[in-house]
Amino acid sequence: MGKLIAIVGRPNVGKSTLFNRLTQTRRAIVDDTAGTTRDRQYGKVDWCGQEFSIVDTGGWVVNSDDIFEEEINKQVEIAIEEADVILFVVDASTGVTDLDDKVAAILRRSKKPVIVVANKEDRGDARFNISEFYSFGLGDPIGVSSANGSGTGELLDEIVKDMPEKDDTEETDENIAKFAIVGRPNAGKSSLINAFIGEERHIVTDIAGTTRDSIYHRYNKFGFDFYLVDTAGIRKKQKVNEDIEYYSVIRSIRAIEASDVCILMIDATRGIEGQDANIFSLIQRNRKGLVVCVNKWDLVADKSLAAQKNFEQAIRSKFAPFTDFPILFTSALTKQRIFKVLETAVQVFENRRRTIPTSQLNSYMLEQVARTPPPSNKG
Repeated sequence: MGKLIAIVGRPNVGKSTLFNRLTQTRRAIVDDTAGTTRDRQYGKVDWCGQEFSIVDTGGWVVNSDDIFEEEINKQVEIAIEEADVILFVVDASTGVTDLDDKVAAILRRSKKPVIVVANKEDRGDARFNISEFYSFGLGDPIGVSSANGSGTGELLDEIVKDMPEKDDTEETDENIAKFAIVGRPNAGKSSLINAFIGEERHIVTDIAGTTRDSIYHRYNKFGFDFYLVDTAGIRKKQKVNEDIEYYSVIRSIRAIEASDVCILMIDATRGIEGQDANIFSLIQRNRKGLVVCVNKWDLVADKSLAAQKNFEQAIRSKFAPFTDFPILFTSALTKQRIFKVLETAVQVFENRRRTIPTSQLNSYMLEQVARTPPPSNKG
């Protein structure tokens, strides 16, 4: 089993840029705004035939005005606890700060192997500040620039030097299904994933736009094996006024394009809206499997069967002429019918992969034609 490497540090030291550089992707959103990353973001790194997992975390902060501070710090603590090796990223252009010292104290108490990564060494005389980071007592700092890639080879060599040889019999995840959970902001997407996996993996608040990155999580329980993808809420274009939110929406759209089945979350307390239809058309244009999940059903006053049928009819009429998809009424908070969502998504995925032989199709169609023959032309 491969190692898990966690990237930690204070905000704005280049953790997400390093994550993107090492994974050779652009999965993590990068912006000059402190606190851009909130949830843990997982990726794969392949170096010299060795493959390992890496996790990006939000910046560790104390006594800030950010209302997400406590949740972000909780996510960082979980990542430190899970990891086999920790990359402690610091900013070589500013040197040691009080917040760096606090993070270093936490890492020393964790008793985990730590590699100090002095990022942004390419800025001015920053490389001459690298020796300051010996004061942490965490070993030799490695100078890198995650923006242009310098020094990352030496960093990867240091990470993989004690790893066991790669096992060629390991299963590849190319053929594993990907289920993207999509919808408008605050529909309960992150709450649903937390309910599935049984832990507070994703930050959940009442504030729309809490999730920013598209977060992949391997679900391997109860005989299932697939990827769950938590995405940022997709709002109307004219309502997107921040660069970060724009990138979040783009990543959500790419998650839909890369998925096999989309679980479209609809807020039962707000009903079916135009933006739900826009997201549905995006799924339909990409020819993806679909499960419609009406969430927060526990908050609805009328939970009768008639109310369910009326809601279902409203959804199908809004999405017409495409009406051949399952609709489930759930509550991520009370875990009502959430297991049924997984079963249905797997069933939709299997239906998408099913191939019907020509002979079987012909025999079925001939029966139908014989039962209802086409009208003859002019007798």
